[in-house]
Amino acid sequence: MSDILYKKSNLKRLQELSKLVPKTFQAFNQFNQSALSEGVLSKKLKELIAVAVAHVTGCPYCIEAHVGNAKKLDVSKEEISEAILVATALKAGSSIAHGVNALNAFDNIEDDELYKNSFRERFKEFADLSPEPFRAFVEFDTAAMKSGLLSSKEKELIAVAVTHVTDCPYCIEAHIGKAKKLGATLEEVAESIFVATALKAGSAYTHSVNALNAYDR
Repeated sequence: MSDILYKKSNLKRLQELSKLVPKTFQAFNQFNQSALSEGVLSKKLKELIAVAVAHVTGCPYCIEAHVGNAKKLDVSKEEISEAILVATALKAGSSIAHGVNALNAFDNIEDDELYKNSFRERFKEFADLSPEPFRAFVEFDTAAMKSGLLSSKEKELIAVAVTHVTDCPYCIEAHIGKAKKLGATLEEVAESIFVATALKAGSAYTHSVNALNAYDR
């Protein structure tokens, strides 16, 4: 029995799903193709969103596939790197955003509502509680979201997609607002969310090859 759980060749087993669950297999593939096809967002940007989201779902198969797809669309290594660092900032940002809930819990705040926009006012408390890490995070987040090879608008659309994988309501609120200010339309936002949806589902879908291998053992 092999001790290796992830191999590129494992993906060949995905076709077995077409016999095990044919209608669902076909429906997912149609949805995935539709979500990543050219729309109000270009295929290039959608693949960059996919690469970013794949680094949050932690799916090595998805990273392999979507970096390859992006490269075929003439995406540079530098653009890939910028997208990944946006994802990194958003994944870290989700943790610090949820930190306001930790502050509420520590302070025994008597409020039945776990998420309120007003809770976001507590973020600045971290500047006093952990000044150096807080300052370093803010500097990193600012640098990651700054316009580079990818525009600020493109980065915010990537951020919107990632927030729908980290499931951070504070982050969704913040980055939808920023994307809107940069001229992103509701249609563009919706397409970015559906790329995230496809990638989140796709991570489970591709990991089925591990399930097939485990079942056979």
